[in-house]
Amino acid sequence: MNGQWRTLETLADEIAARAQVQPRRILVALAGPPGVGKSTFSEALRERLNVFRADWAELLPMDGFHYDDAVLNARGHRPRKGAPHTFDVEGLDIMLARVKAAMGEVAVPVFDRALEIARAGARIVGPASRIVLVEGNYLLLDDPRWAPLRTHFDLTAMLEAPYEEIAARLHGRWSGLGIEDARAKLEGNDLPNVRLVLERSVEPDFRVVNSSG
Repeated sequence: MNGQWRTLETLADEIAARAQVQPRRILVALAGPPGVGKSTFSEALRERLNVFRADWAELLPMDGFHYDDAVLNARGHRPRKGAPHTFDVEGLDIMLARVKAAMGEVAVPVFDRALEIARAGARIVGPASRIVLVEGNYLLLDDPRWAPLRTHFDLTAMLEAPYEEIAARLHGRWSGLGIEDARAKLEGNDLPNVRLVLERSVEPDFRVVNSSG
């Protein structure tokens, strides 16, 4: 099954089929580089799955496990915010285990982009949510610190788009900055993170072209 191509619709069908025969909660990894459109895709996938059954699917974004800026500043890592070493991977690992084992509700953190902070307990994975879509850049990263996460996933998918399209989307995120500041953000952090995901992720169960962003 490794690396088979799917659309959003056929991926939803695969997930639904698995959930219908599995008595416990299932976790699906939705990985991909920065700028590939993971958040938009994940929301659309959740909506499609919830057509089958109300509140059947919920989201757990990896970004909720960003280290706070106070920690990043103290460590000198603030310019690389969003790189693998700026996340509480061990905390995410524990949360995934808890979500998978639980039958009741679990409160999970969500990253607030307007405030640039992670808000604890900002989303509830309720008893009806038997499918949890875990979305993030490094979920399939071939790295000893990140590898334990893969033990929690029942299915994995990698979202893909042309590199030039990803770079253009990321450039748009910094359109309010000056040319030099925008270039520093892209070349000093965003694009290295894109290349890391593309070059050092393990093979997923499925691949999805997400060229619409």
